[in-house]
Amino acid sequence: MEFSQNLKALRQSKNLTQGQLASRLRLNKSIISAYENQERLPSIAVLIKISLEFNVSIEYLLGMDKFRSLDASKLTDEQVVAVSNIIKQFEIANTPKDL
Repeated sequence: MEFSQNLKALRQSKNLTQGQLASRLRLNKSIISAYENQERLPSIAVLIKISLEFNVSIEYLLGMDKFRSLDASKLTDEQVVAVSNIIKQFEIANTPKDL
């Protein structure tokens, strides 16, 4: 199941233990372990908490969307525009050219 894999990958990307993540979400460590081992699925309320903690969509957590969102909350408007332009340039560079 993609949720368990995505949760574990996100947790590890932030260098968090299961216990640390559980504490941040106000859950028991065994719950996080059960999620990551495909033994249990979270409620909608917990999905929302997890998505906010990692700044990703619920769709991403569930494997319905392959794209993570970027947190631009600490950037200025000018920096957001610059990052958007860089992303557009990468998209153009990665678009296959017609032969």
